[in-house]
Amino acid sequence: MTQVERERSAVRQVGSTAVVKVAVMGVAGLAGIVTSRLVIEHYGVDAFAQYGLLTGLTGLMPFADLGVAAVIVNAVASAAHPRTDREVRRTITSAFRILLVSATVIATVAVLAGVLGWWPTLLGQGLMGDRGAVAATVCLLVFAVALPLGVGQRVLVALGRTAQQTALGGIASPLVLGGVAASVALAWSFGPYVAVFSYVANATVALVSLVLAARLLSPQVTAAARDVPRLRAVPGARVVDVAWPMLVQMIALPMAMQTDRLLLSHLAGTAELAEYNLGSQTFGLINQVVAAAGVALWPVYARARAAGKVESPARPAAVFTALATALGLLLWLVLPVVTQLITQGKIELSTPLAASFVLFVVVQAAKYPLGMYMTDAAGLRFQVAPIVAMVPLNLGLSWVLIAPLGAAGPVLGSAVSVLVCQVVPNAWYVRRDLARRRVLAPVAG
Repeated sequence: MTQVERERSAVRQVGSTAVVKVAVMGVAGLAGIVTSRLVIEHYGVDAFAQYGLLTGLTGLMPFADLGVAAVIVNAVASAAHPRTDREVRRTITSAFRILLVSATVIATVAVLAGVLGWWPTLLGQGLMGDRGAVAATVCLLVFAVALPLGVGQRVLVALGRTAQQTALGGIASPLVLGGVAASVALAWSFGPYVAVFSYVANATVALVSLVLAARLLSPQVTAAARDVPRLRAVPGARVVDVAWPMLVQMIALPMAMQTDRLLLSHLAGTAELAEYNLGSQTFGLINQVVAAAGVALWPVYARARAAGKVESPARPAAVFTALATALGLLLWLVLPVVTQLITQGKIELSTPLAASFVLFVVVQAAKYPLGMYMTDAAGLRFQVAPIVAMVPLNLGLSWVLIAPLGAAGPVLGSAVSVLVCQVVPNAWYVRRDLARRRVLAPVAG
């Protein structure tokens, strides 16, 4: 395949994923608007605030897969014949084993937090008493059950089926809406528990993705699952070199990026938390498109590395940044209509909050193609130090900025932290690595 053909293939993968994601967002956005309105009208603003708080818990735990997602994607995408490659099967077996252990730990901690009454201390004023604590426990139990099923989504990404994986994710929002609508229609007092619908929906998506991945990669996934209990007969694959830097990032990133709701819950109260939830829900749609399209680049760069080809993320980074800027400004323009439609004037987004979210989506977009290029062991190791440094920087900025800016404070802190600790150092690394590989490529040829 020539350079032009590879570029066209990458554009098709990213473009199709972005188009599917936009379509999914349309459905998810409409479902989310109706869901939010039902929750606010029938269960109140407090229930809506807790709904955002509990659904945000998963953002605090992307490290739950202990870094094996990167191992799966790299192994499957790099294999010349993934359906028969022995290393692919061993890698998937190792992934299942690690995820089962992680799921057991999470479920145990969730039950202990509920029994020992830790949830109010951990989640702050946004929690709705004892029923909110029960809801938090149930949410994490469902999350733990679904965790090993996530192997299927990683396999789909590695196979270049990111668009299909994205389309499957689109069924989650309608499922959540169906659950909330049913609870309202049946007059259930389900306000504190509406977040459970989100976790059940995501578990359903993971299950369907695993079934599809097993069919596309047959017989590797089912064979790997059978090998899970055969610890001595089937040793696992080497995963540490890629998994450990990915794991460190997955621990540090939530501490830096996903603690905004917790800080607001402790320092600002329900009104600011509800405003942040609404802003995150609306501008988060842009981040979802960026993330989906960005992940589609991962197997492109992995295959290029395996083939000794040099693929630069510079052009995708420029395109991602330009599109995110345009979408962010457009959403800001129509924001009054959107907020009125969702909340009927009960919640409004301030100008500082909207501006901060626009800046945040722009720096996130600039970061993604660079990060997807840096998914080999060396690139992942390089990212560890800046991301660890981002934790105190982001938490400190967010803490200081909440008092003068309210809900906008942690968003602005996150945007500045991503720019300083990810975009700038990643761009420096990519530039040096491209120069090195271009020198080595003719020698290898």
